[in-house]
Amino acid sequence: MDEALALADWRLRVAALYLAEPREGEAAAAAFRRGRDQLFRGHPQSPLDPGQRARFGGLAWFPYDPAARVAAAARPPEGDEELAVDTGGEDGTVRYRRVARLATPYGDLTLFWTTGYGGGLFLPFRDATAGRETYGAGRYLTDTIKGTHGRGLEAGGPGGDGRVLLDFNYAYNPSCAYNARWACPLAPPENHLELPVRAGERAYPEAA
Repeated sequence: MDEALALADWRLRVAALYLAEPREGEAAAAAFRRGRDQLFRGHPQSPLDPGQRARFGGLAWFPYDPAARVAAAARPPEGDEELAVDTGGEDGTVRYRRVARLATPYGDLTLFWTTGYGGGLFLPFRDATAGRETYGAGRYLTDTIKGTHGRGLEAGGPGGDGRVLLDFNYAYNPSCAYNARWACPLAPPENHLELPVRAGERAYPEAA
């Protein structure tokens, strides 16, 4: 299959996984994790190289924690200037607009909008588990350009009250956490949390 077609299929399957029912609770998280393992094991656009896929035994996750699903109060961002991130790869420098500052039990986070054609919501973060229990450069809650709609982040909050629903059980590693051939935009200092977030995906033990 042409690489572009394979990538389009990967994004379709990722979006379908995120939008599949059920979408709440421990059973939903377990089904999601099984689906993510299937994609990583068998899809040609998996972040894993062929050798890693041959040895793949599943991604590592923290136990599901219902308390890690929180409604975050949204307030205006601190400054309206754009953030430019050099990915170090073929994407070059990617620009983001600050959308809101979200208050969570773990600390405040900035929600970004990726500028450029189409755009999309982006929420990277790094917490106190980074470098020990989780990937050292941090994790993502959503990157909707890549099809991660809902689960990790749902805009609007319960009852349409303007809050943003965050579920850290769906925090996941960027592709560069698995293999050095990938380059990823990482969490800026304003999204570094002092507290640990022991929910979501853990560090991948066989990173190449």
